[in-house]
Amino acid sequence: MAFFTVALMAVVPAANAAPEAFPEVKDLPVRPEMPDAMTMADGTKVTTLAQWRARRGEMKAILEHYELGHAPPPPGDVSGQDLKSGLLLNGTVKYRLVHLKFGPGGNPGFDIAIFMPAKSAGPFPTIINPSFFNTPGVAVTNQPLALPVVTTNSPGRPRFNFNAPVTPERAAEGFTNQLDRGYAVVTYRYTQCGEDNANFRNSSFYPVYPGYDWGVLLGWAWGLSRVVDYLETQPFADKTRLIALGHSRLGKLVMVATALDERISLGAPAGSSGAGTGAYRFCGPGRGGKEGIEDMTRKFPYYFVPRLKEFTGQMEKLPFEAYWYIALTAPRPWISVEGTYDQNCVPNAVKQSVLAARPVYAFLGVSADRVGVNYEPHRHMLTADDWTAALDFADEQLRGIDHHRRFDQFPTEPVPPAPNTVKTNTMVEP
Repeated sequence: MAFFTVALMAVVPAANAAPEAFPEVKDLPVRPEMPDAMTMADGTKVTTLAQWRARRGEMKAILEHYELGHAPPPPGDVSGQDLKSGLLLNGTVKYRLVHLKFGPGGNPGFDIAIFMPAKSAGPFPTIINPSFFNTPGVAVTNQPLALPVVTTNSPGRPRFNFNAPVTPERAAEGFTNQLDRGYAVVTYRYTQCGEDNANFRNSSFYPVYPGYDWGVLLGWAWGLSRVVDYLETQPFADKTRLIALGHSRLGKLVMVATALDERISLGAPAGSSGAGTGAYRFCGPGRGGKEGIEDMTRKFPYYFVPRLKEFTGQMEKLPFEAYWYIALTAPRPWISVEGTYDQNCVPNAVKQSVLAARPVYAFLGVSADRVGVNYEPHRHMLTADDWTAALDFADEQLRGIDHHRRFDQFPTEPVPPAPNTVKTNTMVEP
């Protein structure tokens, strides 16, 4: 125990200390249990808000060193240039295509598409939805502007051509549920904030920010915060009701962004898979199965700092856990949107994270129902029912609208076999 305490004290350096202040992975102690968010690095229990603020700083420093890397500070100069605008769906939806500029020389920036109900000027609760699809209204090829469904040999599992251009009208149709319920939606292609490959440092805004060791996952989250910067200047957006929702790797993106950016009012990672919502000690080879950190660092090492891969085969040395991202979100509401038959996500791992985070919310004086989970009967995809659940949760937590449903139910074990069909309006990860 003495070695463990000393090692943890070394994990958190003084402000601006060199990375060498952190122990090497080989020197970290074995700890099968999940590290306690409510215990300081020196072993002191958190009992005051001042201690909690300090503990949050410790937790962020640990996550940055061992998993995420370090991002540049906010540029402080985000501006938007309207490229297109108009009315859609018989005049019921307002649409804008906006190019965001920020940082040295305005850097390449990226485009966002905004959809809002036309019946009023707002302000609207606003969903930020990083997407696998191209930003609506951006013509990237000479193909017809459409979003075709591609048939596969897997029954009931439609797949989309994610590289096809997307018309604003078609995108607005896809967001009808959100818009009809009074939400505005901001969406954009996530790879505008860093290509999804090992050469990401040569793309997007990375070349103008040399000297940072961030993996592309943190870069994607940093890009989402630039959307928040812009929304803070826009009268249509209700700044007290900003919701981030993304699926799969974009669920990880949302998980990180919500934890690090306190302006996001509610985080809704969906099917976030390995290195996502599920507790790392309860998923992956020999620890619950399906997708774990070692799977992610093998397939997508560029998401993280190289140091994370060193934990392969010794997950019990991790000085942090997935639920820390939920704890860092507290006391803001947070929900994990999941599929009962998701081939990547372990329900028990998600459950362990949700249960571990609740004491932090209790300490901060808010109800445990601010940490939610919802399961729908499907595999690794984002469905219309998932969106409905997330919006119902947001309604209850941010708008005082009671839908009389629970967000604390987990699948029973063992989970029955997946059905052969899924509902339409379904997105499958590329």
